Amino acid sequence: MSWYPYNLDREAQRLVLKYRNDDVIKESHRMRTTVAYGLERFWGEHLRLLAKSDAKEQAKGRYWCETWQKFATIMTRTGITLPKNNVSNHDTEQIQAVAQELWNLSLEDQRICLAVLTQFCDSLVWWTQRYKRTGERE
Repeated sequence: MSWYPYNLDREAQRLVLKYRNDDVIKESHRMRTTVAYGLERFWGEHLRLLAKSDAKEQAKGRYWCETWQKFATIMTRTGITLPKNNVSNHDTEQIQAVAQELWNLSLEDQRICLAVLTQFCDSLVWWTQRYKRTGERE
């Protein structure tokens, strides 16, 4: 067995910097909290936010969506395939298919994903705290 860098910290930094000016990086704290509720709930949060008419809520949804897609890409390197295709909030069949795909992961793979997602979100929170703009409160 050899060590392989998955660059969680670097990917988290890139995401926080990309969304810093959209004033949505405080979502990192919410993401970290949501990990405890499971992969399906974490994945589905972007659908709720993107469906809102408020531009700021939609920006939060894009941040959540891109975080999931980056996470899924990271997990691909481990041999675990997660869904990362775009799904419409209006397409119930697509939503059910993704949820089922996540539920069909083996228990071991689910645990590995949640452990990595926890670390990834911890990195997002760390960078959020470093890069929050002057005057922003947590």
